[in-house]
Amino acid sequence: MAVSSLKNLTLLDLCFNRLTSLSHSNVSLPESLNRLYLCRNNLSTLGCEPSFLGSIEILDLSYNSELPTKALEGVNLRRINYLRLRSTKVNIVEFIQNSDIHAGHVDFTSTHLNTEAKLVELCKLLKRKLSRITKLTLVGNKIETLTANTLAHCPNITKTLDLSKVGQKKSDCLQFLKEQRQITTFIAEHNHYSSLPTCEDEDPFRQLEELRYRYNRILSVNSHAFHHTPNLKTLWLNINTIAFLHQKALSGLRQLSTLRLDNNLLSDLFADTFEDLFNLNILNLRNNRISVIFNNTFRNLKNLTTLDLGGNKITHFEPSGLCGLERLSKLYLDGNNLQTIDSSAYHIFQNTLTTLDLRQNMIHFEEDVNFSPFVNLTKLEDLKLDEQKPYGLHILPRTLFRGLYSLRSLYVKNNMISYLAADVFRDLKHLNFLSLDNCCVGPTHLPAGIFKDLTNLTILTVENMGIQNLSTEVFGNISQLKKIQLNHNVMQTFPVTVLQSLTKLQYLDIRNVPLSCTCENSLLRNWTVNNQKVQMIYLYSLPCPHDPKVKFFNFDTSVCNIDLGQYLFFCTAPWIFLFTVWPLLYVKLYWKIKYSYYVFRSWFSEQWRRLREKEENCKYDAFISYNSSDELWVMNELLPNLEGNGSSFKICLHHRDFEPGRYIIDNIVSAVYSSRKTICVVSRNFLSSEWCSLEIQLASYRLFDEHRDVLLLVLLEPISERQLSSYHRMRKVMLKKTYLQWPGSECTNPLQAQGLFWSQLRRAIGTTSRIETEEKGTRVANKEDADASDNHV
Repeated sequence: MAVSSLKNLTLLDLCFNRLTSLSHSNVSLPESLNRLYLCRNNLSTLGCEPSFLGSIEILDLSYNSELPTKALEGVNLRRINYLRLRSTKVNIVEFIQNSDIHAGHVDFTSTHLNTEAKLVELCKLLKRKLSRITKLTLVGNKIETLTANTLAHCPNITKTLDLSKVGQKKSDCLQFLKEQRQITTFIAEHNHYSSLPTCEDEDPFRQLEELRYRYNRILSVNSHAFHHTPNLKTLWLNINTIAFLHQKALSGLRQLSTLRLDNNLLSDLFADTFEDLFNLNILNLRNNRISVIFNNTFRNLKNLTTLDLGGNKITHFEPSGLCGLERLSKLYLDGNNLQTIDSSAYHIFQNTLTTLDLRQNMIHFEEDVNFSPFVNLTKLEDLKLDEQKPYGLHILPRTLFRGLYSLRSLYVKNNMISYLAADVFRDLKHLNFLSLDNCCVGPTHLPAGIFKDLTNLTILTVENMGIQNLSTEVFGNISQLKKIQLNHNVMQTFPVTVLQSLTKLQYLDIRNVPLSCTCENSLLRNWTVNNQKVQMIYLYSLPCPHDPKVKFFNFDTSVCNIDLGQYLFFCTAPWIFLFTVWPLLYVKLYWKIKYSYYVFRSWFSEQWRRLREKEENCKYDAFISYNSSDELWVMNELLPNLEGNGSSFKICLHHRDFEPGRYIIDNIVSAVYSSRKTICVVSRNFLSSEWCSLEIQLASYRLFDEHRDVLLLVLLEPISERQLSSYHRMRKVMLKKTYLQWPGSECTNPLQAQGLFWSQLRRAIGTTSRIETEEKGTRVANKEDADASDNHV
């Protein structure tokens, strides 16, 4: 598309190309174009119609090293108000003489005016064309020597003369400007001045208001060096090597408002140095070698608003070192060697100071103090305490910021603080900006409510603090926050509730934070992708820690959609119910459960079928259940009377008939169900035996559940009701079933009673085990029967 079709184009920059010509065929520039930059090309001719540049106001042809004077002949340059021809082959005098350009609109920088004669020739030409010129720029023309007669040939310069980079070595109290006393700004930067002489006896340049001597080699400034410029308002002496500033060097500069002495070698300031600078507003002494501010150094600077002492070696102020600074608003003390904050030194300007810079000093606190050195600075808006040397503040006293009700910005970054109190920012209710970057030692735990009073905070930077976790208790109260920088911290999870509470958030930086790509961050992942109001820095480059190839914004969250609550409920509810009910089941149904378990196991081992065979196929007539302590009675009394003496019963005894190598419980179950009757020899030892209890339980279940009269109780000794109370199953049997009591020696006729006992026992063994109804069981041997006869129970 042709440039001519861009009807609204105002600026066209074609610098740094390889253009050799502007030749065209019936093409014109748009009328709206007024700025054209053609610098650093290879133009050797313009090759255009005379009217081609008719609408251009700013034209830059600099650094076209082959561009000759002839290339500009006949070109319409009437509308040009700024033309640069630096480093071309254009003969500037010949060009001005033959061109229709306004001569005052040409920049003469580096146009080969290398001798005084050429400059005089140019000045004469300019004077013929102009009566006055606003600005004459002669930068880079290597005019080492100037005399008063040189510039006398020029038209009156009404504002600015720039003689930077011309190689001058002496200022000569500006005598070469003797015929140009209307100049208001003189610039002589990047020259070779080594000193500024005394000018007390020279005629004054009363119109001169700004003087610039930057980037020279000035080593000393003598007394009354500026006596000839009494109305000077701005003086630039910075970026030199000034080591000696005479006490009277600045004498007479009563109108001076800005003084730049920064980046020199000054080591001492005296009480008379600034004596006449009543109207000084800005004093810059940065990057010198000042170590002490002596008493009354600034005593006359009552209008000073900005004092920059940064980058020096100041260790302390003398008691009256800052006296006189009644209107001071900005004080820069960064990069010095101050070890304490002396609040007494600030009392002069405590009601006017708005900015205090204490960065890179040696301030630290050994313990938590109970006072604030800033308590009276009620107007302070900007406070910097960054990067205290050598290892930071160590302790941030909880009272340090008390009284700073107007503070807007606070910088505490790059300090090695070990603890942050929850109420350390209590009084900073108007704070807008807080920087805590890299301020703490190791992993940081931000106490709940630390930001609760910062209701107007809009920007918070907490980079590289070692923050491990975030919570609404910490960030929930700063509802005005718009920007937060959290990069280079160590939290693995980020609750979305924190971000949701920051309703005005616009910018979030979480670069280099190892957020885990797990379900814990699934809500955060969805929030970052779907939120359109918050700008996330490098969101799509944020990797997952476990696999850098996987990005946080699209890690798989499908597994997180499972209702884990419901899943866990169904998994845990049965176990909770079991552990809740189990104690009750254990107390009430212990033996029944145990019995069912063994029966079930026997069923699997194909024992159940054999154990449930009909009664007539039983292997034994009776199984004897007894305690080993009663074995003597069983072997000497019971066994001979049941298997001998004409009896034909087959008795099962555990020590004789149990199958070796078999589980004892299996032998017990097999013995109970292979016998028509189970005879329990009950004694106190029997009641305390676990195996005996199991045997009577099995027999009682056959009695009650299968309705088989299989259980015979033989009491070897009297047992009271109380002793049976814990054996509820046996007690239930004794309430419903007949039991036999072995007649002891207390009977009147023991032999007769024992004979009756064996007769009743043999008869009971011989009866059928089938019970017609559960109600036919007869309770025998109750207390009345026992009283009626000693021969039976």
